[in-house]
Amino acid sequence: MIRRNAHAGAQAWPRRRAAAFFACLERTCPHPVTELNYQTPFQLLAAVLLSAQSTDREVNRATAELFQVAPTPASLLALGTDRVEAHLRRLGLFRVKTRHLLESSRLLLERFDGRIPSSREDLQELPGIGRKSANVILNALYGASTIAVDTHVFRVANRTGLAPGPTPHAVEKALLRIVPERYLTRAHHWLVLHGRYVCRARSPDCPTCVVSHLCFFPDKTPGDRKPPSRGAIRSG
Repeated sequence: MIRRNAHAGAQAWPRRRAAAFFACLERTCPHPVTELNYQTPFQLLAAVLLSAQSTDREVNRATAELFQVAPTPASLLALGTDRVEAHLRRLGLFRVKTRHLLESSRLLLERFDGRIPSSREDLQELPGIGRKSANVILNALYGASTIAVDTHVFRVANRTGLAPGPTPHAVEKALLRIVPERYLTRAHHWLVLHGRYVCRARSPDCPTCVVSHLCFFPDKTPGDRKPPSRGAIRSG
């Protein structure tokens, strides 16, 4: 769930301070990548669609089996509702996700010759693909300078004071204004991974945080500062 932070009425950081923030994250993890497992553009779209209200780990467990038997839109449609649901049953809202995945597969074949669209407008015509999901896909597949604001990005942007905003779209716009161009295509992944492993919702690991000296969060967790774990964050 995305909650408004106390910083939401504040101004975003100047670009120079934002550059220092992302430079720190870059030194820790130079080449961040998504933690969703996929081998083809369609599989990425499917995994992103399924990730709503589910963790990447849960999605990866489900798709490990599903993609073995249905790696393409056509094979997924051939599998049918009952068999797709059987693979997705461990995910929340699995019946809705099954319906969206099958309908998106049909539309991809009918309108886009099985290819993944390269525009946000076309992507958002697919059931289960909203602005955030479209941004993830555009960034991962086409190298677009998009920033998808999920719960982790929203929390980090507001808690640190980096780019406060009352809604995900407001945070997205603020980030796009201040993130230097050299960091834009990686910014989303850094913020997701930082929020997932360091700037956690209930127990932020402030003593190991590489950007704690820049962060405006007034209630930092105490402790002796330790070097950040390089193994926790996935890099390509």
